[in-house]
Amino acid sequence: MSEVPEEKPPTTRPPTVTPARVVIALCLLAPFVALLWVSSYAKTDPTFIGIPFFYWYQMAWVMVSTALTMVAYQLWQRDQRARRAGASR
Repeated sequence: MSEVPEEKPPTTRPPTVTPARVVIALCLLAPFVALLWVSSYAKTDPTFIGIPFFYWYQMAWVMVSTALTMVAYQLWQRDQRARRAGASR
């Protein structure tokens, strides 16, 4: 009877807090906090081309959120490549 080699469980590393990951968290958290804090923008002045502040502030955050999410994604991709390169050494 042949013995089957015992499989090792995959080694997992504990989560690592790096400056890049902190920036990623801030990029993803900023729009959430800014739009959740309604009392900071629940007003009509200043208007922008006739649009009350309440509306154009939210629309501006759509663009800002998109940019911050893109930055977070790029940083995450760079972080993952660096981790894979470090694991293969």
